[in-house]
Amino acid sequence: MTAPFIPVNTPLLDGNEAAYLAECVRTGWISSEGPFIKRFEQAMAETAGRRHGIAVTNGSVALDIAVHALGIEAGSEVIIPTFTIISCAAAVVRAGLVPVAVDCDPATWNMTVEGVEAAITPRTRAIMLVHIYGLPVDLDPILALARKHDLKVIEDAAEMHGQTYRGAPCGSFGDVSTFSFYPNKHVTTGEGGMILTDDDALAERLQGLRNLCFQPQQRFIHEELGWNARLTNLQAALGVAQVERLPRTVEIKRRIGRLYDEHLGDVGGISRPVARTNYADNIYWVYGIVLNDDAPFDAKEAMKRLAAKGIGTRPFFWCMHEQPVLRRMGLMRDESHPNAERIARRGFYLPSGLALTDDEIARSAAMLKEILA
Repeated sequence: MTAPFIPVNTPLLDGNEAAYLAECVRTGWISSEGPFIKRFEQAMAETAGRRHGIAVTNGSVALDIAVHALGIEAGSEVIIPTFTIISCAAAVVRAGLVPVAVDCDPATWNMTVEGVEAAITPRTRAIMLVHIYGLPVDLDPILALARKHDLKVIEDAAEMHGQTYRGAPCGSFGDVSTFSFYPNKHVTTGEGGMILTDDDALAERLQGLRNLCFQPQQRFIHEELGWNARLTNLQAALGVAQVERLPRTVEIKRRIGRLYDEHLGDVGGISRPVARTNYADNIYWVYGIVLNDDAPFDAKEAMKRLAAKGIGTRPFFWCMHEQPVLRRMGLMRDESHPNAERIARRGFYLPSGLALTDDEIARSAAMLKEILA
């Protein structure tokens, strides 16, 4: 009998999710006006150590609105990691700004202070910090650079629910920060996002931008174009239940990381995630593998072979400076960022969902060993 396929992610919805959703249906509060919205915003703001949370439809639009709200002069440069999701570059471009890509550290996969410092020019106005896959960016030296050069800071904490940097919550840094609540995140609402800030005036602006910039005095007269990016009460109800169990979620994820490390500790030909640095322990949003240069195939072939053995995987991000859509815009042409290029081609992640069983972890690791043998 063929063993069942192990998906790359399965969420865990074993808390108050069903009860809170039933409450929404029973009371009729299913739109963006319901009481769970404010509860979710307050819960996430408290978790991230922020004054304000503004719930939106997804993590990508959270970045769009956050960057736009900062009011950075058109044509200015924003430093981003090249090893990230397209949403980061897209938010910069849509705001009329120029993304400037920097390479990543080969071990942590995050942007470095050296890369950021080298990319600063007289046109630089902001840095977008993006925490990748389980470890946060080493923030202190980059935040010091931002202060020195009077740069805005956008913290993309999409994958970092429950993670800390030197004891402070990820999502608490910079002028504005964002989260995603896609099903593979530590907190999910199916689709959803959050923008967080400590600035009262910026929070008010963000709230207007997510709601089409309706005016409180006369609703259908608009001074500015905004977004219809409202989260529903149904989604927020899921989010409240998910935040309630976040400490347990973090424990589960770290246990998944430890088990994979135990199974794969003696396997040659791969690099595993860094378990800890001097500023954070890995939260293992995903369990990523990078094939060594002497491996007989790249990530695409490895994933194909694992799929044939019933193991779901997902590729690493593709570099921003190699994105056809950005190159057609004349952005980041003729650039080389070798660390990111290498891990984009040789990296992928194994099943990492919260509902993963010990047996599924063991089988995923065993199949990886088998294709590498």
